[in-house]
Amino acid sequence: MENGTELDQVMTGINQAKGLSNAHYIDRDTFEEEKRAVLFASWSGVGFGKDVPEPGDAKPVDFLGMPLLMVRDRDGSLNVFQNTCRHRGMILVEEPRKIEGAIRCPYHSWCYALNGELRSTPHVGGPGQNRHDDVNRSDLGLVQVRSHVWRDVVFVNVDGTADPFEIVHADLLDRWSEFEQPNFHGGESASFKLEVKSNWKLAVENYCESYHLPWVHPGLNSYSRLEDHYHIEKPREYSGQGTLVYRQLKGEANEVFPDYEGLSDKWDEGAEYIAIYPNVLLGVHRDHSYAILLEPRDLDHTVEHVEIYYAAPPKQTPELQSLRDKNAELWRGVFEEDVFVVEGMQRGRHGMLFDGGRFSPVMDGPTHLFHDWVASRLAVARAG
Repeated sequence: MENGTELDQVMTGINQAKGLSNAHYIDRDTFEEEKRAVLFASWSGVGFGKDVPEPGDAKPVDFLGMPLLMVRDRDGSLNVFQNTCRHRGMILVEEPRKIEGAIRCPYHSWCYALNGELRSTPHVGGPGQNRHDDVNRSDLGLVQVRSHVWRDVVFVNVDGTADPFEIVHADLLDRWSEFEQPNFHGGESASFKLEVKSNWKLAVENYCESYHLPWVHPGLNSYSRLEDHYHIEKPREYSGQGTLVYRQLKGEANEVFPDYEGLSDKWDEGAEYIAIYPNVLLGVHRDHSYAILLEPRDLDHTVEHVEIYYAAPPKQTPELQSLRDKNAELWRGVFEEDVFVVEGMQRGRHGMLFDGGRFSPVMDGPTHLFHDWVASRLAVARAG
């Protein structure tokens, strides 16, 4: 684990900065430290609203060993609870399912409402005695985890210390305010995942920048060239890239996806791709968007969950299903092209003489900002 001086070398101007040291990618203790100081202390993505679409829908999530439960309440709101019974700590829900009545613990049958309230405690005072003066149900509801849903991504702040999501990401909410309108998931083909043998941070670093396009994405670069891209940089919040050349996908009869309503002219041929720290990657276009949730399974194992959304619901445009399938196939191809790079950097981090690397002062700004943010979160935690 590095000292403050080494973090300081990351948190300096890009012209002199070094990248995060090898320990941040291959050291178990550092991984555990980042789990607490970076992922649990920030607004991290853990799921998607589309996975619990109807009242009563519940889906368990394992977030780095933390058992969580996403639940859609009767009023349509989505809450996240610790997936742990308040009685003896039993896991409440093992698989995604519909909760018809209450969330019932399979151990002693304590039951909770969809809003987390403890509703029944069978035999808690003895056989046939379902109440006890010293067991106050109002104090024993499910432990709620702070959550916020944006662009269908379910964000949580596990340790409860972060500022409200709307404050932390006020700048990005304003930047993409034109897209605050109905967003419809594209269906079965619009949902896929990639298993990547690397630390989760490397996927963020690669996504941030367009520097690698000519060599890793030659097909994409053939029309959306490196020189057509620009940096998106908001220190200590998010970073990414934009392009001035977005080419709409067309079908055999030149059909296209419906556009989001009321967009400004910049989106006619533009698109933006942003990493919202720590682990969510987003892309917006005039006619579709996507979200990638990076699930850190382990030190060197990440699952990329990809979901694609459209301006119109698929059931209203069945004639565009083949185009949606093609769009998903194209994006899968682009994201798969990045896998060998991300996995190669992970293997390279076992080079014990590597010092964290240097950044191009011109081309690596977005990636440097992510390193700076991670280092700053660790510095704060260590100082606390």
